Amino acid sequence: MAVSSAFVGAKLDALLVSNTASSSMSASASTAQIGLLCKPVAARAKRAALIRRNSGIFRCEVAPDALVQTEKVDLANAASSSASASSLSALEQLKTSAADRYTKERSSIVVIGLSIHTAPVEMREKLAIPEAEWPRAISELCGLNHIEEATVLSTCNRMEIYVVALSRHRGVKEVTEWMSKTSGIPVSEICEHRFLLYDKDATHHIFEVSAGLDSLVLGEGQILAQVKQVVKVGQGVVGFGRNISGLFKHAITVGKRVRTETNIAAGAVSVSSAAVELALMKLPENSHATARMLVIGAGKMGKLVIKHLVAKGCTKMVVVNRSEDRVSAIREEIKDVEIMYKPLTEMQNCAAEADVVFTSTASETPLFLKEHVVDLPPVSPNVGGLRLFVDISVPRNVGACVNDLETARVYNVDDLKEVVAANKEDRLRKAMEAQAIITEESKQFEAWRDSLETVPTIKKLRAYAERIRAAELDKCLSKMGDDIPKKTRKAVDDLSRGIVNKLLHGPMQHLRCDGSDSRTLSETLENMHALNRMFSLETEISVLEQKIRAKVEQTQK
Repeated sequence: MAVSSAFVGAKLDALLVSNTASSSMSASASTAQIGLLCKPVAARAKRAALIRRNSGIFRCEVAPDALVQTEKVDLANAASSSASASSLSALEQLKTSAADRYTKERSSIVVIGLSIHTAPVEMREKLAIPEAEWPRAISELCGLNHIEEATVLSTCNRMEIYVVALSRHRGVKEVTEWMSKTSGIPVSEICEHRFLLYDKDATHHIFEVSAGLDSLVLGEGQILAQVKQVVKVGQGVVGFGRNISGLFKHAITVGKRVRTETNIAAGAVSVSSAAVELALMKLPENSHATARMLVIGAGKMGKLVIKHLVAKGCTKMVVVNRSEDRVSAIREEIKDVEIMYKPLTEMQNCAAEADVVFTSTASETPLFLKEHVVDLPPVSPNVGGLRLFVDISVPRNVGACVNDLETARVYNVDDLKEVVAANKEDRLRKAMEAQAIITEESKQFEAWRDSLETVPTIKKLRAYAERIRAAELDKCLSKMGDDIPKKTRKAVDDLSRGIVNKLLHGPMQHLRCDGSDSRTLSETLENMHALNRMFSLETEISVLEQKIRAKVEQTQK
């Protein structure tokens, strides 16, 4: 049986050999062949990747020297029995070889990512994968030798690939090389900026991401919608399997729970959003929809003010700017909102017709002083009877002297900073509460994943019992002769199935667990190991071996 050397990398290159190879191969030749596997590992230097998170948590990933030593010892042991290995099948060789540890290793959830915290935008742009390409990316990733399941979370702030890997280190290597191939960025450069997280840390990370704790604006809600989209796109895609699907669905639950129980998204944390929030705080609540809004300046800050006004439900406003081009661009971007442009020459007239005036220009001299405001017509008592000036410009566009008037109030950047600081402090407190929720939910997810370990044992036990039932049924029917009526044959068959099902009912009940109770889960895993020992189920082909068999067949097609 010829097997492609591209199968599972160097791990199996020297192990999955032709069954027709000469049985006279010397042990020394086999030793030399297997020894080749040690070289890339021995040359691998100890590596640590340290990631600092918004929450202040440090995580470290180290490839210990112990793995290298273990691999060397295992390979040496394998060499002593390699003389007779040529007569065995590829899978039998695999089970008795140094690579056996891969079949005993539990698949790992791994995240290989680059985010705004670790990589420049130029690199993230090249690595970004459009939503329409996610299914293709999942398919290609699952085609790699050591990857079972995969998905992609690609946004403006992050490019993260989540996989279930048969082997951590080989899986990471393959995915990194795939990222390099698709983006054109050298592997060394990706390694310099990437972060790697495994299993519990990977779970904790996606839960933090979904909760908005890893975002630039703590608690922002857009990322939760993006996580939901990953699940939506992944449905029906081969490779978006039970582990990854379960992880992201649980992440959505965590994101919703954090926002509901902590209200972390409440409160402005930028100057522009604080300006809008402060203005609405000062207005009577029943006037929010009717207050006349004026924005002076359509630059970056002015545009953000407009966006925050729209987010708060404002559907009509006047924008004063030097030219109409920027206002037209904003109008084109923000649909279903009435944005009226006025030139700077009409600023005073516009202020006379406004209840709230936001200023964000680069003017070095004030646009409004006491003498400019004193003669403006009073505003309606329905909006509080005071004309509000919210000045987010530096230098200031509105003089402090305007506060001397009984008909107007001025708020500047310093007033807004207090609002922002208070909200940030509040969000940090809520982030600590969110971490407690995430820790709790992470334990539940890990318990659910642990409970999946019993599934192979359930299948093996059923198969074991079915083989015995079928064999004994054949013996019985052969003794009864060939002229058995179909009705009798069916009755005997049903009897044998009924006996087996009743005998298996108890053990099966003790192997089923939803993962929500740690005590029950511990007992379930103990029962699983006990059944494995009692019925010698460990000698059955393991799940990982079945996966490797599938990889062999895939490479032969």
